[in-house]
Order: sequence, then C-alpha cells, then structure tokens
Amino acid sequence: MSEKISVEAHEAYQRIHASEDFAQLKKSYFGFVVPLTIAFMAWYLLYVLLSNYAGGFMGHVLFGNINVALVFGLLQFVTTFGIAIWYALFAARRMDPIADRLRDEYEQEIER
Repeated sequence: MSEKISVEAHEAYQRIHASEDFAQLKKSYFGFVVPLTIAFMAWYLLYVLLSNYAGGFMGHVLFGNINVALVFGLLQFVTTFGIAIWYALFAARRMDPIADRLRDEYEQEIER
C-alpha cells in the first residue's frame, strides 16, 4: 500500500533524487555493498564446496578435536560480524553525513 504525498513533497524528492549528493550517496553504498557481497558469497561458496568435495582437507585435524572445517565455519561467523562492523563504520563516516544533509534539505522544503 503506497502512502499519498503532497505535490510539494514529491517535487522535493525528485529534486533531491536528481542531486549530485544523492548520486554520491548511491555510489558510496553500491561501491561498498556490491564488492563485499560478492566476496562474502564466494567465501561462503568455497566453504560449501570444500565441505562437499574436499572432505579429506576439511577433516584434517589441526589440534585436539579441532579440524579445518570447524575453523572455516567459525571464520564464517567472524567474517559476517567483521563486515557488519566495517559497514557501520563506513556508513557513519561516508554515508550518514550526506543522508543527514539530504534529509534536512527535504524537511526544510516540505515545511515551507
């Protein structure tokens, strides 16, 4: 269900959408998200493929009851949290200031 907005709000959104700041915001977002998504999916796929087709390698005991498969599995979690933290820092430093500025512009135009 779509929300009805005023003509002024729609025009303000269209103007901001066409602005250089909005283009920079999209470029920053996709420049971070797309490469990391591809890299993480490749890392995950590697884990799955090695688990299915390289049982000897994944079953190699490193020490005690710890084998390569367990270490790779735990590294999947570490990678996930690392990327999340990295994204939060990246967004706070590079994207949030632009988004805040665009939101302020939008709200000022709507209140006129």
